[in-house]
Amino acid sequence: MLSDRPYMQDNRPEERTSVLGWLIAAIISGFVLQTVMTRLFQAGPAMESLFAVTPAALRSGRVWTLFTYAFLHDQDNLLHVLTNVLAVYFLGRPLLPLLGPKRFVGLFASAVALGGVCWAAANWQAPAMLLGASAGASALLIVFACFYPDREMTFLLFFIIPVSLKPKYMALACVAIDLFGCVFYELLGTPSPFGLAHSAHLGGMAAGWLYFQFAHNARWRLPLRRASSEAPRWSKRAAQQGSPAPAYRVNLTNRESLKAEVDRILDKINSKGFGALTPEEKRLLDDAHDLLSRR
Repeated sequence: MLSDRPYMQDNRPEERTSVLGWLIAAIISGFVLQTVMTRLFQAGPAMESLFAVTPAALRSGRVWTLFTYAFLHDQDNLLHVLTNVLAVYFLGRPLLPLLGPKRFVGLFASAVALGGVCWAAANWQAPAMLLGASAGASALLIVFACFYPDREMTFLLFFIIPVSLKPKYMALACVAIDLFGCVFYELLGTPSPFGLAHSAHLGGMAAGWLYFQFAHNARWRLPLRRASSEAPRWSKRAAQQGSPAPAYRVNLTNRESLKAEVDRILDKINSKGFGALTPEEKRLLDDAHDLLSRR
């Protein structure tokens, strides 16, 4: 039955997390490679010099570090990579079907790059180094809070105490903490008591907010050139005077027609993201889900 398919149920289908799985695998692989190079070949500092963000690296033209630093983490603190991987997974899992694979990767990469730029601007004269995917995770948190501001999330504080919070409050708390740490510690050249790269987090959050406000509903396509020749005016008037095109309707009582239309809409979500659907398509998908759940 159509209602038994995973994409017609509340749980997310496994195939929609493929991009997310590759991203998490890349983060873990980068940390493992970094650890092997350090423990076995004593080449960790050389690897970090090539792929981590430092003011000296940017001054020497190694701009690729604005992306590659997200795949390196603090080897003396396993929680650094663990918390980033968990945040990317739990926030990315519900966001991937809404954004689509291309926009999800574009958002994460843009957040990482903007976080690196903001951190470099705040630490341009400091002998510091930026590692970790927290800027990308911060962007996912902001976008999730914009989509689901009042959906309660439960997480384990210190991996022991369960705490439930609404995403909008979590996002505001993170913005406040990072803004405080950036202004009163990082910009003054003082080590933050939180041990965080506050400016990088703020850059990632800014990327997430900008994406939701200006890019999510935009069509990411090159504009087509207008044709050099136009139809004659009499044909336009005839078209305007003709009878309006009938509104498109799907016969919900015809199971085959309903199945074909739902499959077409789900294919569109898979290729372009949920934001590309028209209001009519969203309504039809909801009606189909309700109809099938009653049978």
